[in-house]
Amino acid sequence: MSYPDTQLFIDGTWRAAREGGTIPVIDPATEEQIGTVAHAKPADLDDALNATLKGFETWRKMGAFDRSKLMRRAAEILRERADTIAPIMTREQGKPLAQAKAEVLGAADTIDWFAEEARRTYGQIIPARTAGVQQMAVLHPVGPVAAFTPWNFPINQIVRKLSAALAAGCSIIVKAPEETPASPAELIRAFADAGVPAGVIGLVYGVPAEISEYLIKHPVIRKISFTGSTPVGKLLAGMAGQYMKRATMELGGHAPVLIAGDADWEKAAAQMAIHKTRNAGQVCVSPTRFLVDQKISDNFLEAFTSGLQKVKVGNGMDEGTEMGPLANERRIPMMEELIGDAVEKGATLVTGGHRIGNKGYFFEPTVLVDVPQSARIMHEEPFGPLAIVNRMTSLDDMITEANRLEFGLAAYAYARSHETVERIGREVESGMITINHLGLALPETPFGGIKDSGYGTEGGSEAVAAYLDTRFVTTSH
Repeated sequence: MSYPDTQLFIDGTWRAAREGGTIPVIDPATEEQIGTVAHAKPADLDDALNATLKGFETWRKMGAFDRSKLMRRAAEILRERADTIAPIMTREQGKPLAQAKAEVLGAADTIDWFAEEARRTYGQIIPARTAGVQQMAVLHPVGPVAAFTPWNFPINQIVRKLSAALAAGCSIIVKAPEETPASPAELIRAFADAGVPAGVIGLVYGVPAEISEYLIKHPVIRKISFTGSTPVGKLLAGMAGQYMKRATMELGGHAPVLIAGDADWEKAAAQMAIHKTRNAGQVCVSPTRFLVDQKISDNFLEAFTSGLQKVKVGNGMDEGTEMGPLANERRIPMMEELIGDAVEKGATLVTGGHRIGNKGYFFEPTVLVDVPQSARIMHEEPFGPLAIVNRMTSLDDMITEANRLEFGLAAYAYARSHETVERIGREVESGMITINHLGLALPETPFGGIKDSGYGTEGGSEAVAAYLDTRFVTTSH
């Protein structure tokens, strides 16, 4: 299949950058350049900002029911084009074709859910103390939004921000990932073809630091939403605070998996082997630190390792592939450094640990056992198919280790005892925790972290609230 060169989308028009600059796009399975993406500079960003201000005035005045209908039409278009978009995503990101199609279809479901929320942004009548006085809390869209998204889920990371902003009545400029530009463009195209007015949605690419600094500081932008690493998130959050811009931050994680002595370890091993290798481990909620009761640790380790070894790694375009390559060449030396450091510090490498072949960014699913706290991997998010399995002597020790890091995005647990389940749910410090099943990232449920993993949610009814201002109006007759 051919791969499209990607343009900017500004004021309802697909166009090249004013200076004509482009950035190459690399297929991570072959290391070959497959296309280019337009490189926006300040003049392009000014065009996008002027357009989004105009688009905001149009969109905010449109009735919520009409906004909802346009969003639902965009979801229908996305479903109709899923078979065309999925191969584009696989070529640029590497994930298996089935996972790419599931991401596209999941994005359509997300749009539908937020489209319904657009019709339910209710205000409040507050009982007054004095006769003849009316007190109202009225919700208004906060204004034009700037969204910054990563490459691991090229459509999914955008669609939550985009849908919440549009549901609230905001316009939005999306700075999508340069590594995976074409599938996000197809998401935006679905909205444009559905009839969303010019200027309501903008799409730009370029040097991330330059674009984020330019947009966040600009007076047109009233809110930012960022998904990415904690260090970059802190910089952008500081910048947003300096300019009094509202911000939603979905940052890094280092997810613990607590497996109690009475857990169904076979179920845990089977589910976690699939979940750990999903998207080659390049997931902010990917399970990483497995804290396993020593009574069942040998059984779990054998089953989990066996499950990982059976995962078929290959080109995402090939039938039967279950895990594709890492999306970037830079991830391979980082994985090797983390593994080498852990082994040097006393950890045991049970399986994996090496690059596969010398063409494409493929890496073996990897398990390290009995990793000491002094190892870097116990502190740094691997963002790859690397799992730590450490034997624990008590539930107290599991919870202490789960909470040790400043990350608090996602956590997993397996246990049969009601008391243990209740305690884990109450004491583990994480924005999201799923116990005895995989239940995260549904459009209708909160999605976000605590501590250094960020603030705000990109799922559930609370997600739209972040794009709304509450204004108090009181009148007397």
